[in-house]
Amino acid sequence: MEFITLVGRVFVHFFEAAGRLGIFTSKTIYHCFTPPFYFKQILSQIIQIGFFSLPVVALTTLFAGMVIALQTYTGFARFSAEGAVSMVVLVAVTRELAPVMAGLMVAGRIGAAMAAEIGTMRVTEQIDALSTLSTNPFKYLIAPRVIAGILMLPVLVLIGDIIGIYGGYLIGVYKLDFNATSYLVNTWDFMKPMDIISGLVKASVFGFIITLLGCYNGFNSKGGAQGVGAATTNAVVSASILILIFNYILTELFFNT
Repeated sequence: MEFITLVGRVFVHFFEAAGRLGIFTSKTIYHCFTPPFYFKQILSQIIQIGFFSLPVVALTTLFAGMVIALQTYTGFARFSAEGAVSMVVLVAVTRELAPVMAGLMVAGRIGAAMAAEIGTMRVTEQIDALSTLSTNPFKYLIAPRVIAGILMLPVLVLIGDIIGIYGGYLIGVYKLDFNATSYLVNTWDFMKPMDIISGLVKASVFGFIITLLGCYNGFNSKGGAQGVGAATTNAVVSASILILIFNYILTELFFNT
């Protein structure tokens, strides 16, 4: 009976958490599309998420493209198929590496920061003060962050696509002695709009997940500094797991043939 009670308690807690997250998500989506809009807050979050995350995303995608070029050449050289290196780098970066790695990097940087900031506001009763001043916390705190995340992650991923492909070009031309013109022509010929579009759609979904979970964990934190630390950890871990899950789901939807 104790085991059955434990299993039941786990399921009850799971459905309670899922219900709270579902209600929070529906409120967030509603407030993202209804006025008033705090454009100053949205612009501030665009700068925080987009501009200040650009260096880490650029470095990550650059070296990812370089590594893919090296590993692909090592494998394809056994079958005399070195000419396909540019195609593999293009597909790997645009479809998977750029959106997933940018999402994970932004989750670690922005998701944690949002959870810590909003969690501190919760435990210090600043969110209650906003409600007292007739300012909706969802309008002022949550919606601007979610809107900025949805808008800026595709921009970061698009820049990451370019830098990642350039990283493959650097390795292919200056280390593996490929012809620069042939490499660029092959990359352009193999490029398909769906490869780029799928990565950008993934980026928008990842941006929504990162900002939503960062805000959710911070908004529901309690217990002082320890609670804020737990909220920060939960925001990063849950966002990273959901990014990988939704990456598979979206890949299945786009490329199920």
